[in-house]
Amino acid sequence: MSAFKRTLATVAAVASISLVALGAAPAQAAQKPLKFGALIPITGALAFLGAPIKAGYALAVSDINAAGGVNGQKVQIKYADEADSSTPQVVKDSASSLLTWGANVILGAASSSNTKNAIDNIVAHKVVQISPSNTSPSLTDWPDNGYYFRTAPSDLFQGAILGNQIIASGNKKVAVIYQDSAYGVGLDASLEKAVKAKGGSITASVKFSTGASDFSSVVTQALSGGPDAVAIVSYDESLQIIPALKTAGFVGGSKIYLVDGNHKDYSSNTFASYLNGATATEPTAGVNTKFQKRVAALWKKTTGKKLTDFTYSTQAYDAAIVAALAATAAGKNTGVAIKGKLTGITAGKTAVKSFVAGVKALKAGKKIHYFGFSGPIDFDKNGDPAGGTIGVFKYGNAGLSTLTKVIAANAVK
Repeated sequence: MSAFKRTLATVAAVASISLVALGAAPAQAAQKPLKFGALIPITGALAFLGAPIKAGYALAVSDINAAGGVNGQKVQIKYADEADSSTPQVVKDSASSLLTWGANVILGAASSSNTKNAIDNIVAHKVVQISPSNTSPSLTDWPDNGYYFRTAPSDLFQGAILGNQIIASGNKKVAVIYQDSAYGVGLDASLEKAVKAKGGSITASVKFSTGASDFSSVVTQALSGGPDAVAIVSYDESLQIIPALKTAGFVGGSKIYLVDGNHKDYSSNTFASYLNGATATEPTAGVNTKFQKRVAALWKKTTGKKLTDFTYSTQAYDAAIVAALAATAAGKNTGVAIKGKLTGITAGKTAVKSFVAGVKALKAGKKIHYFGFSGPIDFDKNGDPAGGTIGVFKYGNAGLSTLTKVIAANAVK
């Protein structure tokens, strides 16, 4: 080596030592991407909700990634079946699989009972869980160490609104047929309380097990007290309960009341016209045609299928967006970091209505308040939306429903 080269080598070595002494270090590697693990009902009595919920998640991920992703990384999402709460091992195994994959956020489950089956394992991994459709009041005070959130309001609101609608329509004697699950028990209790508070009476309160298929005796019990109206708190079991009511001679039509778990398209069923005038309730901020066109277009493009049901698609979209904004606010894609920012991004003074607007405001040092397609979320200390809105729908002769009004949940007395 020449003297000149030895001199350059010495200078370089000294410079390197000096940088180390000053604390300089190699640039940090980019952090791992934000991973959404989604528990959705691919099979079971809630399978009809699988498509709209998955479509909502997919559109949110598409919008997030089109805006550059989160903390320099594109968001990833993986889906797994939650099935029915009557087969709890399915959702438990699915949750474990998603956690092993490295999910930082678990979206779902759709069913409150399935969330109860999986939540403890999720929390133990310090992973945030956000459901778009859990409505059971019993989840409000679940010991989740602050890791559980939902973008749908509690059934304390939906039950009260449905009960008010039943009595306001001139019914005094009400029978309730409800699913024996966290969802069914909670909604039934709220509904019955509202009916009694408005001067009505419950002539029968009949529960059935998830997965049941024969409802003849259930319907016989429900009708034994001569009710003016029948409320059905169920999932897809309504496909057996409604025709059983018709066979038993119940008047049907405007005397039947449904809830979010069975508010669906019945146009292809032989009993469709029997529901003419029936009422259904569902958490919603109203029909957003622009959103529905976007989510349906992406669904058609990616699956080749037509999306006709949009139940909980807005809540699913917002669940993914608030998680991404929380990670952005934290600057980290970890469950612990996201947990620490979720409540704050729905309570700031700067209103934002999109992921792009939220990121821009956060980078400007502003405290944001995300208003989603499902309405204002306003997470409270329990991870519940502080308010929310419930839609009231009416069925026509063809077995399809139309939104008639939207009621602020926290305005119900």
